[in-house]
This record gives sequence, structure tokens and C-alpha cells, in this order.
Amino acid sequence: MRENKYDNPIFFQKYSEMARSQQGLAGAGEWTQLQKMLPDFTGMSVLDLGCGYGWHCKYAAEHGAAYVLGTDISQKMLETAAQCNGGPNIEYRQAAMEDLQCSEASFDCVLSSLAFHYISDFAALVQRINRWLKPGGKLIFSVEHPVFTAYGSQDWYYDENGTILHFPVDHYYVEGKRNAVFLGEQVAKYHRTLTTYLETLLKNGFQLQHIVEPQPPEHMMDIPGMRNELRRPMMLLVSANKGEDSRI
Repeated sequence: MRENKYDNPIFFQKYSEMARSQQGLAGAGEWTQLQKMLPDFTGMSVLDLGCGYGWHCKYAAEHGAAYVLGTDISQKMLETAAQCNGGPNIEYRQAAMEDLQCSEASFDCVLSSLAFHYISDFAALVQRINRWLKPGGKLIFSVEHPVFTAYGSQDWYYDENGTILHFPVDHYYVEGKRNAVFLGEQVAKYHRTLTTYLETLLKNGFQLQHIVEPQPPEHMMDIPGMRNELRRPMMLLVSANKGEDSRI
């Protein structure tokens, strides 16, 4: 079965208390950089994979998208999305992205925020996204940075006084499943190298447009612990276009 931590009531409650859950896009540290990578959505058909609360769906619709489909494995996520970020041209559908069925060449843009690192077979997903996109269509996504996922624990090393020493990076080239701790719960994530992310796109008919390792914005630097986020990359943002004659 696909892992679905977000329908666990305790885990979902913890997630709902995060800044990005309560403040939307303004509470996401990577948003200032991701926003710059987004296209003019006017008239577009948009797919958001792992849409969560639907913040990006709402943004696309408010900026001219003709149709937005947000998909997520979590029913609790989708219930919140429909309540907080619904709209006449937004549809929400429960489905794991590995199982999602869409018509060929049905979208102008595919988005995904911090979801692809939950997928074991990235290449297969990229191939399907290529088929769903129209020629010249756009793929824009964020994932946890390979430096952040490599070791697995996703926590700092501390000294005996609890002071941060450094962030561990080990077994970088050993791709695969990691048992991480997120919001105090064990969560399965999948580590892959930067090379794998980018080469998989290139080998499957995509043309890279932008690669960004976002730093926390200055206006968030007063948040406790935020300055430590300058010590290692936590996220990777990628935008790519499907080639005009690409066919997988």
C-alpha cells in the first residue's frame, strides 16, 4: 500500500500547526523563489500532484488558470483544500500520484510541492507526467534537497550541551528508502542524487529551465532556528519544459 501518514489524526493535527499550513504560501520559506519560477497561468490547464491544502491550486486559479486539478492521497488534506481553497474551476481528487490516470496531452503545467521524495520510482512518474503534458508544457516542482535526504535522520548533530555541531551527510550515492522523522513520526522518504533528479528529466524529453536551492528569505530570519537553515540546503526547486516533439 502507498504510505498515507496524513490521514493519521495525530500526524495531521501536527501538520495543521505548521506555519505553511496556517499561513499558506506566505508561511513557506521557499515560496519567494518558487513564485518566480511559475508561468503566466492565463488560460492554462494545471495539475498539482500532492496538492495538500491546495494553496498552489488556488494561486493558479486566481492567476488565470482555466482548470486546476489537485490530487492527493490524503482525504483529510483534500477536505481542507476544498474548504479553504476551493473554486469553480478547481477540482480535487483523491489518488496517489503513482496511480493517477490522466489523458494524454491534457495539461499545460504540472506542479508539485515537496511530494516527489515520497515516490520510490521517480523515472516512471516523470514518464507519465511527460505524457500528460502538452508539447511545450511546464513541470515545476520542489523536493527535499539530496543533501538533506542523504543520511536519513534529517536532524543536526549536537554536542553534549545540545548545541548544533553540523548536519550529517552520508551514503549520498546510495539511493533509496530512508526512514526519516517528520513531526515526531517515522515517515518513509526516498533519497536520490541531484544527478538522478536532473538526468531523469533530460532523458525523458524535458528541457531544464531553472535549478534553485532556495535560502530562507530575510523576513523570516527572526523565526527561531531559521538562521541555521543557511548552513545546508533543505530544498531543491526545478522547472523544466516538455520538448515540442517529445513523446515518451
